[in-house]
Order: sequence, then C-alpha cells, then structure tokens
Amino acid sequence: MRPLLFFDSGVGGMSVLAAAQRLLPTAPIVYAADSAGYPYGTRTEAEIAARVPALLGRLVERFQPRVAIIACNTASTIALGHVRAALDLPVVGTVPAIKPAALASKSRVIGVLGTEATVRQPYVDRLAAEFAGDCTVLRHGSAELVDLAEAKLRGEATDPAAYARILTGLTDQPGGERMDVVVLACTHFRLVEPELSAARPLTYLDGADGIARRIVHLTQGQDWPAAPVPGTAIFTRLDPRTEALRPALARFGLQKIDQL
Repeated sequence: MRPLLFFDSGVGGMSVLAAAQRLLPTAPIVYAADSAGYPYGTRTEAEIAARVPALLGRLVERFQPRVAIIACNTASTIALGHVRAALDLPVVGTVPAIKPAALASKSRVIGVLGTEATVRQPYVDRLAAEFAGDCTVLRHGSAELVDLAEAKLRGEATDPAAYARILTGLTDQPGGERMDVVVLACTHFRLVEPELSAARPLTYLDGADGIARRIVHLTQGQDWPAAPVPGTAIFTRLDPRTEALRPALARFGLQKIDQL
C-alpha cells in the first residue's frame, strides 16, 4: 500500500498523474500541492531550492512513498538535485520535452512555453544545445496560463481569447510564424491543451508519458493492490479554491483532502 507521491505547486501535476494511472491503474496515490507557495513560476530560484526539498522531506516522512515524482518543470529544473541529495528513495523529475519536439519539427522552429522561472533556466539552454542545436528555439513564460489551468480544473469558464494572446508571446518573435511544435514546459499547460490547440493548431508536446514509463521501470516487480484504492490530495493551504477542486480531484481518484 505504499503510494506514489506526486508533487507540484498546484494542480498541474494532474497531467502527469493521469499518464501514470493509465499504466498503473491500481497504484495508491498521494498528490501534494504547495498551494501556500503557488505559483512557483514567479518565485526566485533561491526560494524554490529551499522550499521544495523541505516540503518533500516532510511528505516522504509522513507517507513513506515508493517513488517521489516532482510533477513540476519549475521545481525540477531548480531543485531536483537538492531533493535527490536529501531523500533516500527514487525521485523522478519533469524535463521540458525539447528532444522529442526537435525530432518532430519539420520547420526546425520550436517553442518552449513554460513559467517565467522555467524558461530562463540554464537547464533549458543545455537541453536546447544538446537536442535542438539545428533548431530555432523560442521561449515564452506565462503565469497567466498557469492560472487559467487552475481555473479550468475548478470548473470555471476561461476566455478563449486569452490562449491566443498568450501564444503570441511565441509567434510574434522572429521566426515564430514558422513554429510547428510547442513544448508544454509546465505540467499545468497540458490541462488546457485543447484550448491552446483551438487557438492555434500546432503540435503540443510534454513529458508526462515518459515520466509514467520511468515510474513503471522504477517499480518493476513490486506488488500493487488488486483494485484501485482512494487516493489523498494534500495541500499546504486549504481555502475555498481548494474546496472547488474537489470534483476534479475525485475524477483522478483523490477522494480525501488533507493539509500538510
């Protein structure tokens, strides 16, 4: 009954959780959202590097998971090394899908759409240099798109024009008119991929399926419950917005809501 532990600043990690549940449908789940620290994309690197390992340490001590999954590009690109050094269990991070984007692009112009903190990381520079050296790699950070994804999961209506406007942060850059693939470098953004596709029909890629396969590999040979068990959602702050997420959490099998 030891769970998989998913961690994000908010509900974006649900996109990674969904991919994992397709491969491991009976895995016990604890989903942790740092709602008190949300959004990570506008925080400093020092804040994230200190906050994420401390919270994950408390979560691991409480729930004794098999694997910890940092289902957040911002937290992974900044704090993954710190977390792995601090925890004595497998830790899976979330990497912007620049390699598959470069493989898929015909025009050799790809976009990286993430948070402001993620798109400025040297880690993204290294990925682009290693896997997309012959591509023009455009970047745009959007805190608004994170909020739109959170609002959608709460059941709120969002403005279709907002998605088109956010995408102009990529398409208005030199070469942006030729961009054919967009890396969704924030786990929140897969939740609004239908809205992004409606605004601009491009190929949108993320790393959720690869993370799910990695979890399967790390837990190979382990026993799982015979049937799905109710999961737990943990928040660092409970408020009315958290309560509004209850129907969406239930769709992912997260029946219990608690506070860290």
